[in-house]
Amino acid sequence: MTRRLLASYLALVLLVLIGLEIPFGLLFASAETSRLSNSIERDAGMLAELAEERIEEKNTDELPELAAHYAVRTGARVVIVDRTGAVLTDSASTTAIGTDLSAQPDIATALRNQTTVGTAPDPDSGTQTRYVTVPGSSGETIRAALRLSHPTDVLADRVHDIWLTLALTGLGVMAAATLTALALARWIIRPVHALERATTQLADGTLTNPPATNLGPPELRRLATSFTHTATRLQQLLASQRAFAAEASHQLKTPLTALRIRLENFEPQLDPAVHDSLDEAIGETERLARMIQGLLSLARLEATATTPEPTDLDAVVTDRAATWAPFAAEHHVHITTTGHPAGHVLAIPGALEQIIDNLLANALRVSPPGTTITLATRPVAQGTELHVIDQGPGMSETERRRAFDRFWRASDTHHDGTGLGLPIVEQLTRASGGHITLNAAPGSGIDATVLLRPAPAPYAQAPADRPARPHHGPNPTPAAPPKPTDAPQHAHR
Repeated sequence: MTRRLLASYLALVLLVLIGLEIPFGLLFASAETSRLSNSIERDAGMLAELAEERIEEKNTDELPELAAHYAVRTGARVVIVDRTGAVLTDSASTTAIGTDLSAQPDIATALRNQTTVGTAPDPDSGTQTRYVTVPGSSGETIRAALRLSHPTDVLADRVHDIWLTLALTGLGVMAAATLTALALARWIIRPVHALERATTQLADGTLTNPPATNLGPPELRRLATSFTHTATRLQQLLASQRAFAAEASHQLKTPLTALRIRLENFEPQLDPAVHDSLDEAIGETERLARMIQGLLSLARLEATATTPEPTDLDAVVTDRAATWAPFAAEHHVHITTTGHPAGHVLAIPGALEQIIDNLLANALRVSPPGTTITLATRPVAQGTELHVIDQGPGMSETERRRAFDRFWRASDTHHDGTGLGLPIVEQLTRASGGHITLNAAPGSGIDATVLLRPAPAPYAQAPADRPARPHHGPNPTPAAPPKPTDAPQHAHR
């Protein structure tokens, strides 16, 4: 932005200088040419009168001194001829006395009592000159003709000097304008950069260096003040939200746990006929606990700004599949991994594990015995796709569109989901810079597709020596998986 301000300011100054200096230079050159012509014509007329008087008084011996004196003083050349065109004197001493010049156009014109003005090369030296040839006459009597010529080098030097002066003046003005524009641009841009840095810090979670409110134009000072006030208020709200999430997590879990224990203690003392109702009450208590945990997880996600980091997707997929395999085996469901090595992708710390855990828990709930849940990775132009595919009953297009709404559950659900699983997965994916969609799987079931951004070099590519992931089930020996906050519901949300 500084460069653009400088460029626009200097371009404006340059246009003003061009608009002023070029017409002034041209005007000066024209004025100098006119002044030289008028001076030559005036001097030529005076010298012609003096020469005519000398000739009339038959004092032609004084003509060389007259011509030489003027030539030495002005640097011009004076040639005087008599009425026949014969040279009487030449201040340059290059034309012999008595040489007939009557054939030359300007001399012939002067001998006809007319003046000639023009620019032509000197016949002897070849130097470009400005000349005036005038008659030396009294009335109609012509006694002589005089040619006065000045080299145009003098005029060219004067014009050159004025152009040089104008150029140097313009450079000085441009230098002064550059310094002024640079100071002005810095004065304006410095608070803008401070606001930019403060905005970046606030986006990362904490504003440690608020922008100064005493720099730059008044408008930017007011903007910095408003921004600081807004950022302070926002950080207070975020701090309050974090405090609420931390305190509520403890304060709500304790009474719910106590309530569940009390309900379980009633079982030996209740009539067996109401045991089903007791089990339903305990189940609702567990569902309420999961719902609270899901809400707290969403609150923490929204309150915490975390920068995505390179994460080994292949290692996470393999680990989570192995962790969930024993739990899936209890339900007679098989978990397989397939696809090409994905390498590192960008994700906030811990997000991939939570995403896969929630999607696997969701898929496992709706997978009939004897079916397979597939975890597949596939490179695409935008990054890497992670697919979690089940063979359950699937969802309609309308249900897939609403699946990410908080607390939404399908009307025909018979499961105890809270409707927060997929919103949590979507929030984690979006915080990692990715995108999740639900698509119909071939045959039946849901294909949950998570698009993740590739990590920058040197993490961008999967290791060359890592073979493609075979289609197999993981070793079912690890411990049971952690219970997800709330497994996202497919048909049973």
